Amino acid sequence: MSPFHSLLPRGAVCDLVTPFRGGELDRVGLLTLIEWQIRSGISGLVVCGEAGEAPTLTMDERCSVIQTAVEVAERTVPVFVGCGTNSTESTIALTEQARALGAHAALLTVPYYSKPSQEGIFRHFEAVAAAVDIPLIICNAPARTAVDLTPRTVERLATIGSVVALVDCTGDVSRFAQTAPELRTRLLHYCGHEAAACPFSLCGGGGAFSIAANVTPRLTSALHNALRTGNVDVAYALQERLTPLLTALEAENVVACTKDALSFVLGLSPEVRLPLTPPSLEVQKHLRRAVSTLPERAELMSRTA
Repeated sequence: MSPFHSLLPRGAVCDLVTPFRGGELDRVGLLTLIEWQIRSGISGLVVCGEAGEAPTLTMDERCSVIQTAVEVAERTVPVFVGCGTNSTESTIALTEQARALGAHAALLTVPYYSKPSQEGIFRHFEAVAAAVDIPLIICNAPARTAVDLTPRTVERLATIGSVVALVDCTGDVSRFAQTAPELRTRLLHYCGHEAAACPFSLCGGGGAFSIAANVTPRLTSALHNALRTGNVDVAYALQERLTPLLTALEAENVVACTKDALSFVLGLSPEVRLPLTPPSLEVQKHLRRAVSTLPERAELMSRTA
């Protein structure tokens, strides 16, 4: 087992959105969001990830986001930083930046768009590991990258000492269920597909990377705490409560929908950057209906009453 395993949380890890206001990074909004997540019991944070609109951030904004997260989370929850690109050189540079700014681990996607071979994928991650001394978490999201990690490549990646975890975004729980026990021991496996989180964890997964947790950190954390303590009926009841929100968030772009829902829950700006656009009015109504029954919405109402 890797010595880095003690750094890895079990439970819900929130893939944070990046708040904007008036075209600029909303650092106050980011502080508010991170502090709320920690108070609500979230187990870890991802910044500059899938939900963070990382490709739209300037380098100064990226530094500010990472520094803010590391400072606010200080020794309470780990902070993982999305560093994946489709260029090995730029991935190394972003990973080194994350290490220098105090990230606990770098989250790397399979290189997208260029559709590298399995050998190319392995060498890409191998090169990053050789260049930067930081734990690496590999994210496999073939629906977004157009390339799927094969089981053999995962086995090879597990031989790299600093590769500590895999985020499986396929939603295919059977893949994980068929993973060899020794590989599960070597790599902590997280679910990256909201609807598959319960069965994935029951098969031995370490938790989930969740975008929905931006909106409902308390409920998402409670669900994973129930799974971790064997309260399966409670976990599935909480999953059922989350289902209307998960459906609404997937109605259009999940990041834009998450920001819109979060504006209703926490009062942050729903602003996104192109090429993303706000959800349609119909979807906004759907989101508000889904959010209205959540405990997080009740918390906001009690604070503002």
